[in-house]
Amino acid sequence: MSDKDTKKEHEHEELQENTANAATEEELNQVDETAEQANAEAQQQDSTAVELAEMKDKFIRLMAEFENFRRRTAKERLELIKTAAEDVMTDLLPVLDDMDRASQSVGSAKDIEAVAQGLDLIFHKLKSVTIQKGLKPMETKAGDEFDSDFHEAVTQIPAPSEELKGKIVDVIEKGYTLNEKVIRFAKVVIGA
Repeated sequence: MSDKDTKKEHEHEELQENTANAATEEELNQVDETAEQANAEAQQQDSTAVELAEMKDKFIRLMAEFENFRRRTAKERLELIKTAAEDVMTDLLPVLDDMDRASQSVGSAKDIEAVAQGLDLIFHKLKSVTIQKGLKPMETKAGDEFDSDFHEAVTQIPAPSEELKGKIVDVIEKGYTLNEKVIRFAKVVIGA
């Protein structure tokens, strides 16, 4: 072999060695990149898991807080319902006392006119107490238009006149509103 051949062979070996080294470095770089990506993904999964745990904790606390709020408001509502009538009943006690006195005096009363006046006074006292509490009678009379928001048709009769067809002919029972809310519909008869 000549020097040239040896030199070529030597260069060829060096080239193979360099190529092998380059391939190895490239593989090592790829392995490093893959390891870095895996590391980054693991860190992201860890941070996501921590964030999920925090969210679960917040959710559980919020649910417990809401449940406590619901129980507390239900308890307060029950207490309010139990004591809601107390105020009205306290205001009606004087009227009840007056009715007791009136019923006792009816048997021994000689003047029926005095008894009637006493009952009239008691009725006015009762009316004023109910008005103070927001109770108002509905103004319903024969000839008014029927309104299902305020009236309840008990029956329908032939209209005595043409103008009363579809209108209120008679009021059987007064209707009442409590603070602008209907608590009893006026019972009426409608002309057909």
